Amino acid sequence: MAVSKVFEFKRVVAPEEIDGLGHVNNLVYLDWFLDAATRHSAAAGWDIGRMIALGEGWVVRRHEIDYLLPVKRGETVVLRTWVETAARASSERYYEIFRTSDGLKVCGGRTVWVWINYRTGRPGRIPEAVIKDFSSWTPAA
Repeated sequence: MAVSKVFEFKRVVAPEEIDGLGHVNNLVYLDWFLDAATRHSAAAGWDIGRMIALGEGWVVRRHEIDYLLPVKRGETVVLRTWVETAARASSERYYEIFRTSDGLKVCGGRTVWVWINYRTGRPGRIPEAVIKDFSSWTPAA
């Protein structure tokens, strides 16, 4: 069972996100994943300001991205993310991106996040409050 419910939002592909082949550049998907994670974390009450004040928070250990179908300029996509696991110092977050025009999944991925002390750079146990807030978060109706 996942730690959190799915967080999702729509976005329109901007001209600057297109590469020389006329579709979304591969690196843009990584930006979208990080944007989704940041938005979801803020919605659960853990924005970057709170983590900096605490002196602890998330850093990325690993990204995996599967590029499935192209997305073109001006298309609208739905980004979905959720926290699947959270144990000790690490957490797995998953992502899916769908075209709204046909509902097809265009990209999927996973990030392994590690909870660290920002001063020392050393991993630490994920606070129970973080897990509780993600577990109890519900999407706005």
